[in-house]
Amino acid sequence: MSEPTANWDHCLEHAAASDIGLRRRNNQDSMSLALAGSQEAFQKRGHVFMVADGMGAHAAGELASKMATDVVALTYQKLIDRSPPKAILEAFRDANEQIHNRGQANPEFNGMGTTATLLVMLPEGALLGHVGDSRAYRLRGERYEQLTFDHSLVWEVQAAGQFPEGEVPDHIPSNIITRSLGPTAEVKADVEGPFPLQVGDTFLICSDGLSGQVEDQEMGTILRCLSPVEAVRALVDLANLRGGPDNITIVVAKVTGPQEAVGGPPPPPADDEQPKAKPVNPLIWTALGTCALVGVGLAAMGHFIPAGIAALGALMAGIFAMVQKLGGDDSSVVGSRPLGKGPYTACNCTPDAQFASRVSQIVKEVRQAAEAGACDLDWELVATFEQHAAEAEDNSNFPQAIRERFRAISFIMDGLKNNR
Repeated sequence: MSEPTANWDHCLEHAAASDIGLRRRNNQDSMSLALAGSQEAFQKRGHVFMVADGMGAHAAGELASKMATDVVALTYQKLIDRSPPKAILEAFRDANEQIHNRGQANPEFNGMGTTATLLVMLPEGALLGHVGDSRAYRLRGERYEQLTFDHSLVWEVQAAGQFPEGEVPDHIPSNIITRSLGPTAEVKADVEGPFPLQVGDTFLICSDGLSGQVEDQEMGTILRCLSPVEAVRALVDLANLRGGPDNITIVVAKVTGPQEAVGGPPPPPADDEQPKAKPVNPLIWTALGTCALVGVGLAAMGHFIPAGIAALGALMAGIFAMVQKLGGDDSSVVGSRPLGKGPYTACNCTPDAQFASRVSQIVKEVRQAAEAGACDLDWELVATFEQHAAEAEDNSNFPQAIRERFRAISFIMDGLKNNR
């Protein structure tokens, strides 16, 4: 375990997985995770998580998504003099330019592109950068919210008000996206947030290999009942059980305490948020001094009108100096209002008897498939999982029942993969 990760174990749980699915020959998804190396680094740039879903023939999509996760994360970290939202936008512009140029330079990569969703966890809250239909969600309590807008034809048509919500005609393809990094020389990225962090908040970013197969309510309930590591595993299994038609990439981050690094300086108090003074451009001081001296000299010679003009110039230079000195830097989140319009959807994710029953049925179906394939498994362990689930359900402990059943599913799925 790396030191930056260990520094945050007491206040942040995270997990990630990228699975090829059941029908693809290669994985065109990419992801990146970078926890702050210190408390100071967290204050300035936060924790960074990202998912990208590439598209294009040959290895073009795989290359595009890898370039996106590499370039966006690196550029964001390098632009330390910019506010986080501005740095995010610049990072997306840089990634788009590099991917587009690479596609133009090689006929095999022409038109390659990728979706990209970036999650940055800062003291001010969670910021999101987003292009395409890879999604970002937040679970708070039992409310599961989609924080990003799908840049897809279906969502754009619906947002335009041409059809009532949820009533987009079937003839409008659901898999056409309207924005991605790479195909065009310029692209508009969305920035959402900041969404203030609370202990217990769980964020999930994913490619459409998950969101296309698993409903929001199912995702939220699984996150509600399982740890991040187990939840990521369960969600990948569930998407594959429903056909696994696409690559599946998931990153989960759960806030379990105030974000303070082990051994690092404590974060500044809430009232220590005054703008920091910046050095004043020397030319301004030169202009101020010159105008003042000229004004005094002209006044001594009786040229009062020119002296007044010089004095006005000195006053203006002084004002510019004050503004620059007290204007603060550009390293904090700009403005008091959140950017974007998220959340865009929300649902309740209460673990209940109905959901526990649905998961029980999945266990039965997976078990039947494994038995039919003569899969060599420790069936006594599977029976133990099911017994614990039944006992929890009898006591109306539905989260525990759901957790035990997904443990059984993951265990059987591992056996099926090994058998295959």
